Amino acid sequence: MAILSDYEEDDQKQTKTTESLKKPFNAVLDPSDPLRFLQTALEFVARETDLFKSDSVIKDVNGLVRTVKEKLDADERKRKEKAVSAASNGGAGVKADNKRAKEDSSSSRPVQSGSAVKEPEDQKMEDSNDDKKGLRAPNKGNGLDMENYSWIQSLQEVTINIPVPSGTKSRFIACEIKKNHLKVGLKGQPPILDGDLYKSVKVDDCFWSLEDQKSISILLTKQDQMEWWKFLVKGEPEIDTQKVEPENSKLADLDPETRSTVEKMMFDQRQKQMGLPTSDEMQKQDILKKFMAEHPEMDFSRAKIN
Repeated sequence: MAILSDYEEDDQKQTKTTESLKKPFNAVLDPSDPLRFLQTALEFVARETDLFKSDSVIKDVNGLVRTVKEKLDADERKRKEKAVSAASNGGAGVKADNKRAKEDSSSSRPVQSGSAVKEPEDQKMEDSNDDKKGLRAPNKGNGLDMENYSWIQSLQEVTINIPVPSGTKSRFIACEIKKNHLKVGLKGQPPILDGDLYKSVKVDDCFWSLEDQKSISILLTKQDQMEWWKFLVKGEPEIDTQKVEPENSKLADLDPETRSTVEKMMFDQRQKQMGLPTSDEMQKQDILKKFMAEHPEMDFSRAKIN
C-alpha cells in the first residue's frame, strides 16, 4: 500500500530533475550588432537541444525570420502612411481655412443693385459637357476609382490596386497578364478583373504583388509610352484625358525628345480646353499666312480653310 509521503517524494524528485535540465542562457543584445546576439542564441539552442537535427526545422526558422521581417515592413509602411495622412489632413485644413476666409470676405462685400453673386460658370459648363460625352474626370493618379478596384497611370506605366480579404495568401491569387488582356482574382471565385486592355503592354516588364495580405498591386508597363489610357479594360467608363495632370517633377527625368513631346501634349490639352488652336493647327496657320503674304496676287476671299 502506497503512502502519501512516498508520492510527495516522487514529485519532488521529478521537479529537481526538470530543474536540473534547464540551462541558463546569458547574452547581451548590442543594438549595433544584433546578428551576433542571434548567432549566440541559435548556437546555444543547437548545443543544448536536438532542435536542429530535423531538416524541417531549418525551414521553420527561415519562415519565422521572414514573418518577423514582413511584420516590421508592414509596421514601417503603416507609420509612413500615418505621416502622409497627417500631412495631407494638415494641408486640407489650411485650404478649408482659406476657403472660409474667402467666403467671409465675399459675404462682407456690398452687393450692387441689379447684380447677383454667381458661381464659376466655366466649371459648370465643363462638367456638363463631360456628362454629355460620357467622360469621367480622372482621379488624382490620372486613372479611375471603380467599385472593386482602382487604377492610376503615368505615360510609362499603369498601377492597379485591388482590395482582398485581410489575411489572403499569395497562393490564393490567380493573376494572368497577357499582351492585350488582364485576368485577376481569387482562386475558386469569379475574377475581379477580366477584360481586354486599352492598349498592349510589355508582358516581361509587368508583375503583381500582395501588399500586407489585404490588397493586390499590379504594375503594367505600356507598350506605347506616349499616350494616356482612356480606360483600363473594355467596358469601363472612359476618363477625360484632357484633364490628366502629369507630375511636373518627373519631366526632368525624361530625355529631351520625350520631354519635348510631353510638354507639347500638355500645351495642346490646355489649348483644347480653352477652345484655342493646338500647336499643329497654329503651325498650319502660320504657313498659310506666310504663303498668302508671298502671293498677294492670289484671291483667298472665297477659300474655305479648316
